This record gives sequence, C-alpha cells and structure tokens, in this order.
Amino acid sequence: MVDIISRASWGARSPRNRVTTTWNRRTEFFVHYADGPTTQTPRDIQRYHMGKQGWADIGYNFLVDAQGHAYEGRGWLTVGAHAVGHNTSGIGVCFIGYDGDATAAARRTIRALYDEANRRAGRTLAMRGHRDVNSTDCPGDQLYRWVRAGMPVNGSGGSTPPPTSETTAPRFPLRSGWYFGPRSGPNASVSGYYSHRSDLRTWQRRMRDRGWSLAADGLYGPRTRSVALAFQREKHLAIDGLIGPETWRAAWTSPIT
Repeated sequence: MVDIISRASWGARSPRNRVTTTWNRRTEFFVHYADGPTTQTPRDIQRYHMGKQGWADIGYNFLVDAQGHAYEGRGWLTVGAHAVGHNTSGIGVCFIGYDGDATAAARRTIRALYDEANRRAGRTLAMRGHRDVNSTDCPGDQLYRWVRAGMPVNGSGGSTPPPTSETTAPRFPLRSGWYFGPRSGPNASVSGYYSHRSDLRTWQRRMRDRGWSLAADGLYGPRTRSVALAFQREKHLAIDGLIGPETWRAAWTSPIT
C-alpha cells in the first residue's frame, strides 16, 4: 500500500465534471513529469489545468513530489486528461519537477502506485512513458529510461552516467549565424522564452550529464548563461556565454576534465 495525500488535504478545487471508468478498462500506467520546478504544488498545477488549459480538473490521476509524497489527482477510476487517446485505459502519474530532479524517493513512490494499481486491477498494467503514445518529450530522458527498465523498486535504472569519452555531437539545430542567447538579443538570439525550446533542453541535459548543475527547462536564463561561460573558459572557446555551433558541439566532443 502507498500513503496518498487526499484532495481535501492539499486543498483541491471541486471538478467541473467527472467521468469514471472501470478496472476492466484500465490497461496502462503512464509516467509524466511536470517539466517545471519542484516548488510547484498540486494546487498550482490544478490552477493551470483548469484555468489556461480549460480542463474539468487537474489532468493527472496522481502526482508525486521529490520527497516521495503521493497526491490524489483525479484518483484511480476517474478519466484523466494526460495522454490523448489513452485517458480511459491509462492511469497517469506525474512527477512534480524536471526530469533530472526525479529522486529515488519519487521513483519508489511512483513504483508503489504502479504496484497498487496492479493489485486493484487484478493484473499487470503496461508501463508507459507519455512519449510512447503522444508527440512529446515527457517524461524526460532519464525517467523514460527508468520506465523502460521496468521501474526498478530501488529507484535506479534511469540516470545517465557522466560521459567518459568523446562522442559525436548532434547537428546544431539553428540556422547559420543564430545562437541560443538572451531574450533581449536580436532575432538571431533564441532564448526559448516563447516556446521552451526542446533543442535547448538537449544541450542542457547534455551539460547536466557532464556534471553541471543545470535545469533542462528549454530557457536561456542566468544559470544557462553562467554554465555556458564556465564551460567556454574550461574548453578555451570564445567566451561570450552564447550557445552557438562551437559551444554546442563541444558539449559532446570535448572530453571530461
């Protein structure tokens, strides 16, 4: 069994409506991430879903924070709004945070929810990441690897060890003369503030895999600039804090020192 903080305890708003299903129709268990800071609360997420998204309620069936606390969303048998085409068949559990923030405690709780779902269903549900059924990065590379590894109960199986040798860099994603840089820059400066760039997340994740402390949020903010500057100094690149082709490529091709 897993302890679940009730909707009443976290101050949930009443849903506008609810549609229920049965355990016979539950065949899948989906892992998501909120793709935002761990300081978000279930109320923050519900406010966004019911406000900007216009949904009837918070989209997920359950949520889990970095400390391993489980929160009731729509619950076991209420149809969610988390995976298009799979909301009746699938239970959706969301980690509150960015992919790299998913602690062993959070993973243990997600696994405990999966085991409880199987117990209630009386059979084994398929383990899924959101990206298995919809066009999305969710639940992030590390959590997805953990799901694909079978959600091991010790919370391991999803992290990426730091690279120890040179490798091939993916193609630089921007047009010639453009770079990832501040929002205040010219048109050639791509900040991600209007789209949370998935390609900038790729560089941020790579830097995090190299050992840098950096959120993969798709935004060129102060921390991303700081890491870019320090990395450029370390690798004797042009030191401007901008992520152009050289700085992009070096994240994959330069050895760890």
